Amino acid sequence: MADHTPPLESGQLLSPELPILTSPQPPPMVNGEGPQQVILVQVNPGEAFTIRREDGQYQCITGPAQVPMMSPNGSVPPIYVPPGYVSQIIEENGVRRVLVLPQQPEFHPGGHSPLHHPPPPPHAHLPAFIPHPAMMPPPPHLYTGMAGGVGDMSSQYISQYHPAHIYSEQDSHSQHGRQSFVHRDDRTNKTYERLQKKLKERQGGGGGGQVKDSPPPSPQKTCSSPPTPDIHNGVGGKGLEAEQGQASHAVAGSDKQTGRGKNGESGELDEEAQALQALLSTISKPVVSDVHARGAVVSWSAPNRPESENGSMEEDCSPTGPFSYEVSISFSGKDGKYKGMYCGEDLSATLEDLRPATEYHVRVQAMCNCLQGSPSEAVSFTTLNCEPEPPNPPRKASGNKNTLVLQWKPPCDNGSKIQNYILQWDEGKGTGIYEQCYHGPHKQYRVTKLSPASRYSFRLAAKNEMGVSEFSEVVDLFTSCSVPLPPFPPELEMPGVTWLCLKWQRPTSSPKEDEIFYVLEMEEEGSGYGFQPSYDGDDLTCTIRNLHRSTKYKFRVAAYNSEGKSNPSQVVEFVTKPDRPSCPCRPVIRGRVLPNSFKMAWESPKENGGAEVTKYVVELSEGLSGVSWELVYSGPAVEHVCEGLKPGCSYQTRVYCMSEGGQSPLSETLQVQTPAVPPGPCQPPRLVGKPKAREVQLRWGPPQVDGGSPVSCYFVEVSGPQFEDNKEVYQGPDLDCSVGGLMPGKTYSFRLKAGNKAGPGLPSERCEITTGPGAPEQCKAPSTTCKSPSCVVVSWEAPACNGAPVTEFRLEWGAAEGSMQMCYSAPALSHEMKGLLPATNYFCRVQAINVAGVGPFSEAVLCQTPCSVPAAVSNFSALKESELQRYKTTVDTEEDEEEEEEEEEESSNSQPQPLYSPSTCLGICWEPPCDHGSEITSYLIDLGERQPIVVGPVTKHIIQHLQPDTSYRIRIQALNSLGAGPFSHTFKLKTKPLPPQPPRLECTAFSHQTLRLKWGDGPAKAATSDALQYQLQMGDKSGRFISLYKGPCHTHKVQRLNESTSYTFRIQAFNEAGEGPFSNVYTFTTPRSPPAPVKVPKVERLDDNSCEVTWEALSPMKGDPVIYTLQSMMGNSDFKQAYKGSATSFHIQNLQPNSDYRFRVCAIRQCQDAPELSGPYSPTVTLSPQRNDVAVGASAAGSGSRAGTESSRARRSLTDEQCAFLLLMVFAVIAILIAFVIQYFVIK
Repeated sequence: MADHTPPLESGQLLSPELPILTSPQPPPMVNGEGPQQVILVQVNPGEAFTIRREDGQYQCITGPAQVPMMSPNGSVPPIYVPPGYVSQIIEENGVRRVLVLPQQPEFHPGGHSPLHHPPPPPHAHLPAFIPHPAMMPPPPHLYTGMAGGVGDMSSQYISQYHPAHIYSEQDSHSQHGRQSFVHRDDRTNKTYERLQKKLKERQGGGGGGQVKDSPPPSPQKTCSSPPTPDIHNGVGGKGLEAEQGQASHAVAGSDKQTGRGKNGESGELDEEAQALQALLSTISKPVVSDVHARGAVVSWSAPNRPESENGSMEEDCSPTGPFSYEVSISFSGKDGKYKGMYCGEDLSATLEDLRPATEYHVRVQAMCNCLQGSPSEAVSFTTLNCEPEPPNPPRKASGNKNTLVLQWKPPCDNGSKIQNYILQWDEGKGTGIYEQCYHGPHKQYRVTKLSPASRYSFRLAAKNEMGVSEFSEVVDLFTSCSVPLPPFPPELEMPGVTWLCLKWQRPTSSPKEDEIFYVLEMEEEGSGYGFQPSYDGDDLTCTIRNLHRSTKYKFRVAAYNSEGKSNPSQVVEFVTKPDRPSCPCRPVIRGRVLPNSFKMAWESPKENGGAEVTKYVVELSEGLSGVSWELVYSGPAVEHVCEGLKPGCSYQTRVYCMSEGGQSPLSETLQVQTPAVPPGPCQPPRLVGKPKAREVQLRWGPPQVDGGSPVSCYFVEVSGPQFEDNKEVYQGPDLDCSVGGLMPGKTYSFRLKAGNKAGPGLPSERCEITTGPGAPEQCKAPSTTCKSPSCVVVSWEAPACNGAPVTEFRLEWGAAEGSMQMCYSAPALSHEMKGLLPATNYFCRVQAINVAGVGPFSEAVLCQTPCSVPAAVSNFSALKESELQRYKTTVDTEEDEEEEEEEEEESSNSQPQPLYSPSTCLGICWEPPCDHGSEITSYLIDLGERQPIVVGPVTKHIIQHLQPDTSYRIRIQALNSLGAGPFSHTFKLKTKPLPPQPPRLECTAFSHQTLRLKWGDGPAKAATSDALQYQLQMGDKSGRFISLYKGPCHTHKVQRLNESTSYTFRIQAFNEAGEGPFSNVYTFTTPRSPPAPVKVPKVERLDDNSCEVTWEALSPMKGDPVIYTLQSMMGNSDFKQAYKGSATSFHIQNLQPNSDYRFRVCAIRQCQDAPELSGPYSPTVTLSPQRNDVAVGASAAGSGSRAGTESSRARRSLTDEQCAFLLLMVFAVIAILIAFVIQYFVIK
């Protein structure tokens, strides 16, 4: 089986994809009722078989095991049987078993002889239900791992079997059948999930080395317990003891509280199970005998069956199966963590691999039919002393050519103090025969009189009262050699621009056992420092970096060992390669750019890389895209004339140079625009449609040659009877035009010129066009004659016909000059208008028509009809409160005499006259109706029940002495000298209640530019429909109060204030009844303002370890000086203050060359009578480390990394002014769009 795939470790999952391994098995999967079937493969102990998984990989599984496999179609998967084995398929009730059995029936695994074999099964037939692996009867096993040994939990559901038996259902199940396998109680499920999680963590960490021949794990304590742990030999660890103790206590406690019946169903224990559990708990404490250094024998007696009153054994608590026992030990005290060492049906067990001179506590626990009793009382014993453990090999502390000093550490003494150490050696002969060279209690020994550069083998043993330990592993040590000879000079393996790779050889006279180190020394030509060490180590190659380009260096190498250093080798010289030159300077234009050529020049690069520039290459690209480049020059010159260009076209040119070091980067791109020339002549214009009497429509096409610039304008010239020669009648970009002002029936000559930004081109050939007949001329103003107030006669004269007789006249009549309508169309020269209104203005006009068209209208004539009585008042409304308060009182002529006396007394008083109250007065206004030609003399106001009021020819009036909160019906009638007109429609008005009092005003929040004021009790925001509203006013410098807010809200934020300034406010409440009185004046003061943010600072690198940071200064704020704080941050650390003062720049030193730095600045206002005020920090600016390589791209010639950093940083973030401008532009675009929508959809 090992020929296919190496065996898997026993702690690995066999088939994680199978549901039977990860969750309770559903019924169709067990009995074969569904389309899929479960096939159980049983493997013998110590053997293995190979299966092929769904992913195509092979998996080897070692026995003893019972492996569940899924079969989608009911067929048996391919199983590879090793030579000497046979496979047997047994099927019953839809469940298949594949038995892999050896030809020899008996087999004993790995030198572990079983202490007891389970009895044969009581039934010969196979079970109809495959039991859970944890419910199988456990085979006897002896745990041979040392107490506290390293353990690892297994995560597979594998039941251990003896190879000669297959157990049936009656061995471990009751008559309840399959349900006992599926159900679990909640507490057991939690225990199972907790232990399963620990198993997965243990497997994922790979803790604990597994031994292939280690004994199988102990059976579980409950029917639904998690997978069993594997116990391994070796030195003890804490992982298994902790997990085994937790699992034992958790499962045992669960069974004690809830219990579990024979069939595995959850619920409370019945009387039979309780009696069986009480029987298992009567086990006595074990007896320990035959105790030696590494083992002991533990024996115990079976639990005593309880007796009835007549002295006979009770039959109802008799177990249905044999007792099994689990022995566990603890070396950390009686109440410490216990580890299982044996599980089986014997009444004795041998504990092996124990620690010498260690106190142990042992206890035993009985189990039967998935029930377990309480552990017995723990018994303590102590193992005997023995010889020490084998020590570690000695190590070399020091030595020379003839001496070796050895040291070692003491091993574990196993209970008896170490008395002496025995050191043996082979005397350098290498024959494997060792002689004693030291015997004593010390842990160090010096071996003398040795040969130089020789190998010696040593081993060590420890001795105490119990005996001598085994010898340690053999260690080989070497003595030193003599001083090595000078090595050969170093050789150049590979040169570079800034590095040289050298190699050298080991001195031939030095033996291979001698450890030799090398020192490589280097001298730079012209440095004056001499040879300096560049490398010290045992390698034969070295790469010297950070060198200068195209520079000669001298090298020599020396060898040394523990005895001394040799003379240096001969000096050799090597030269580094030259570097590629830097990019040339940006090309410039020499002279004037012509339409077809231009002359360009450039300068040599500032850095030639250590070698002379051999040639320059010029590339040219048409257009601004830069997609395709054409080589136009290659040579040593520094100027070139680019010819064969197109007029008015854009070109890009760039330059790079070449030397021995390679090709330089490209220079910056130079953009050149060749000048355009005037366009060529156009084709003559052509007539569109038929010519009109006074207008012709012309159209033309663009010229064939545009001169390198788009045609922007066309010029049309005309020659004719009333025009001068070649008069320009059109200038514009369109390809057509209308030429008006012509005479009918005349011939005109037209020509066309095209123009661009270079000027107009040559004119085209002439085109002659004749106009057609025209419409009549304008009629004279018609005359009107009034026959009666409702009848007018209109007459007119015929105008000049303009070549064609007039066939029709059209008369328009209307009440307004701009809204006249046609009322007559006929060839007559007069018309009578009837049904007109008296005292009304009318307008009329007339036009003539012939076959050529319609002539223009005559001038409009005004006609007025006679007068009549006034019309009814139509527009009637109430005065607003503001108009009511500003209205000046007039004494009503029809008031009572008592009211007149009271008004005279009030007017004689020195106090000002009070305003009209909307609670007792109603103000009305109206528009005067049409007086029909006679002036209106008075108006009559009808109040219904009250006496009518007569007023003069006014348009507003205030009705006084009314009741508050009362409705009135009002109508008005106009009168003139001809009589009274009709009444207007009835208008209903109501007086308001009394006005409210002002609320208390307070300031809730403030800043240097804003104050938030609050008044009254209510929400901060209210609906505009609230009855009670407020008016907030603020006093100005002259003492006048200006309105800030008017509405229903209870808060208002006053903005755009000055810092440290006092402001006065007052408030007024108003509702439907009117405006109440103003409150007292309140005074609030704004605090001082912090300084404005500083713009982005600028960073200039001075050298590798220093830079200078500068920023713009801020002006003093109202006499207070302004200082600045500079902070810096290296990498991802916190910002630290680097400078604080009034200067606008700072020099920072001691920078790390390979680190990024960030800087920011804030302004601080030093107030005279207040603490300092700090402003916001500026945006951060980054200083990146310098790079040695030359950046490829369109970077400025000679510009360092500092300029690139600042430019990229400027593109990365926007300033406050740029952000504000961007927001302003967005709002402007939105406002324009809204205005366009309103204009288009609402107004039109």
